[in-house]
Amino acid sequence: MTTPVVSARNLERVFSFGSEQIRAIHDVDLEVFSGQLFVISGRSGSGKTTLLNLLAGLDHPTSGTICIEDQDLSKLSEWELTRLRRRDIGFIFQSFALLPLLSAYENVELPLRIADREKGERHRRTEECLELVGLGDRAGHRPYELAGGERQRVAIARALVHRPALILADEPTGELDSATGAAIFALLKDIVQKEKVAIIVATHDVAVARIATATRELSDGTFVA
Repeated sequence: MTTPVVSARNLERVFSFGSEQIRAIHDVDLEVFSGQLFVISGRSGSGKTTLLNLLAGLDHPTSGTICIEDQDLSKLSEWELTRLRRRDIGFIFQSFALLPLLSAYENVELPLRIADREKGERHRRTEECLELVGLGDRAGHRPYELAGGERQRVAIARALVHRPALILADEPTGELDSATGAAIFALLKDIVQKEKVAIIVATHDVAVARIATATRELSDGTFVA
């Protein structure tokens, strides 16, 4: 039986504000496998970002378990969680989060520099990822010279460059028009098939459900569909 890239069981996250407690996430179970584009849909405030933060090990659940590549996150130290994120997880943000003074090539290459990869390997993989997202001819451009959809493609290439097992994308089309957003989702679907990576997308855009491998709707912190 295939082992999921990420799995969560009985996940709950409770925030305390004085005497008040808010169950931001509760009764959440999920499994996502290599080659899946898994979409978590829901309105703003439904708990999508909180759930992604838990899956990334950036926040800790009040109860329940999360495993990535058979590693129980609750048993890892902060240093081990940081190493896991650098090695096994890629991130795509709504606001792109590109470094403005670096070119597209340099932004994509950066995770490999941080990982101290050999120069030839960095060059080959960076070029490969830029070609994969259709920006091989824009490698020398800085973010301000690129359109919004192009900036998000650079961000996708950066998330992919170190060959993670899992990519987490939080509202990756939130700052894009509908046509550009549809193209980005189509690109993500293409990437999971070519790179055999698992991608979890949190979005309020219900249209993406048509191309997703699997979709769950989050409402008031728990899955309703």
